[in-house]
Amino acid sequence: MADYLLAIDQGTTSSRAIVFDRAGQPVGSGQKEFEQHYPEAGWVEHDAKVIWRDTLQVCREALQAAGIDAADVAACGITNQRETTVIWDRATGEPIARAIVWQDRRTSAVCQTLRERERGRGEWLAERTGLLLDPYFSATKIAWLLDQVPGARARAEAGELAFGTIDTWLMWNLTDGQRHVTDATNASRTLLFNIRTQQWDDELLEFFNVPRALLPEVLDSAADFGHIEASLLGAPIPIGAVLGDQQAATVGQACFQPGMVKSTYGTGCFVVLNVGEQFVRSDNRLLTTVAYRLNGKTTYALEGSIFVAGAAVQWLRDSLKLIGHAADTEKLARSVESTDGVYLVPAFTGLGAPYWDPDARGALIGLTRASGFAEIARAALESVCYQTRDLLDAMAQDAGAPRSLCVDGGMVANDWLVQYLADTLRIPIDRPQVLETTALGVAYFAGLQVGLYKNLDEIAEGWQRQARFEPGRDEVKMQRRYDGWKAAVERVLTN
Repeated sequence: MADYLLAIDQGTTSSRAIVFDRAGQPVGSGQKEFEQHYPEAGWVEHDAKVIWRDTLQVCREALQAAGIDAADVAACGITNQRETTVIWDRATGEPIARAIVWQDRRTSAVCQTLRERERGRGEWLAERTGLLLDPYFSATKIAWLLDQVPGARARAEAGELAFGTIDTWLMWNLTDGQRHVTDATNASRTLLFNIRTQQWDDELLEFFNVPRALLPEVLDSAADFGHIEASLLGAPIPIGAVLGDQQAATVGQACFQPGMVKSTYGTGCFVVLNVGEQFVRSDNRLLTTVAYRLNGKTTYALEGSIFVAGAAVQWLRDSLKLIGHAADTEKLARSVESTDGVYLVPAFTGLGAPYWDPDARGALIGLTRASGFAEIARAALESVCYQTRDLLDAMAQDAGAPRSLCVDGGMVANDWLVQYLADTLRIPIDRPQVLETTALGVAYFAGLQVGLYKNLDEIAEGWQRQARFEPGRDEVKMQRRYDGWKAAVERVLTN
């Protein structure tokens, strides 16, 4: 019986595939980093064709590593970097330009113009989408491509072009152009989808000047998304689930009850709080989003997005050459008692929640002659913890303070970081046995779709804690350090 699950986890800096057994244990994987393109300041692009090529390669590697064939796979799930925008030719499958990445800020001026021209529309947008008018989301990226690529707008209106976030782009290719679909979690990040009615919204499309003919069909998060073409991996595999990466991690952490919260530490950091079946508006500049949609029933969440978390460590490694490997930061952080007043505000592509300042830029503050590699590396890690507190403080005002936090993502293998996080937040931090919760979450939903799991309760029973970190450092000292962080942030804000 086919009882393995294949999860495609297409992220901001790498494409991965992981094979899980029915118990949710990884048994084989493949991963490949790909090039980031920065054609101008604040611009970030990906080559969508490279992403597709690499995704296919890592799927083959994962199956080989697991020692199984495609025929042994019950279903595939796809989780992806959200908001990143691809537009391609329906006839040829060729993208009309590089993908514009979620981090990209090129439409900041467009958003500002819309804010000034349409005063009062911010509330209208938030009531329909749960989002803010910001270049982070897909709508202004789509409009920019249509206006900047010669002939694109006319072709889009004629139905010759297709838009998709990365999940949609991959499914188009995996199904040999047969399916142009997405799920409700990815649709909810475009600024074009009404998350109350669960439909593409004509007034939003008109506001952002995006033709409806571009858009994919929106399905539940566990649904029939088609089949992977047999020639690609050796046998057809049902695509049973699609979830944006942060929603997938929420599922992988089994945060199925209102009040449960998880935080994922990858390129960015994303805190997601399950708020149940009722739409909840934030009064503290958090986002309301779709956590998942099953059998036509929507579960909502509050989300706080930090644009730079692991990317700060990559900056230390690749740009400053302070470290050779990301793991080196833990040893450096442990080697000093404190940063001695050094703060890194990693606003390399602006600041996300709760500040929402796309024009803010990064700063390294408090340097003295005594400051060295260790203080700077530690400041980079501490910035992740302080930004997380910014988000949880906002969530506490909107929906009550969480009693604990589930964490995942590559950064949380660093024990020092997780302990400092517990000290900063003053709540216990739970780290699961399987850190790849993003891939695990979409694998679970794919298994749910094909009947490997009966319900969410069965999935939740499989979650296991690997370690719990309790607050330890002196609370007064930690508050003083956090106050220093807030002062540092004030120095980079532009709005």
